[in-house]
Amino acid sequence: MKIDLAKALHKAQSSKWALKKLNFALSLGIPFNRPHAIRIHKVEADAVVTTIPFKWRNSNHIKGIHACGLATAAEFCSGLMLLRKLNPTSYRLIMQKLEVEYHYQAKSDAFARFELLESTFQAYVLASLAANGVALFTATIPVRDEKENLLCTVRTSWQIKSWASVKTKL
Repeated sequence: MKIDLAKALHKAQSSKWALKKLNFALSLGIPFNRPHAIRIHKVEADAVVTTIPFKWRNSNHIKGIHACGLATAAEFCSGLMLLRKLNPTSYRLIMQKLEVEYHYQAKSDAFARFELLESTFQAYVLASLAANGVALFTATIPVRDEKENLLCTVRTSWQIKSWASVKTKL
């Protein structure tokens, strides 16, 4: 199943049905997220909100949401927002580094929200791609619980380059 991610995210901004279809497609396309039920909660003009539920499968040894689950929800929303603004058939997005600072134990559903204003995207991503052929961009994503407690702050560093520039070893 192939989807136009930018178009699907745009439709999901105003349609619950489109959001449901997008979450289904992404659960097939990103099998790692499926058992943890990490989903897109909300799509805004310049932001994406993802959620990871407070359930047994996501829990750690002290009965909170596992640290890696919180980090994955944050990484997921920042990657989606970048791909919404880029053409994924033209550019490759790969995580270079992930840093997490934990503040509070997650004892309810958690929500990661990443906002990327067009001016920031133009200045830091597109300008770097035009000048260097590659962009390094660090997204800072706060993750909060249902009561708005700050659970953690995630910094995901992304490397972005055109598919034509990608070289891999066989």
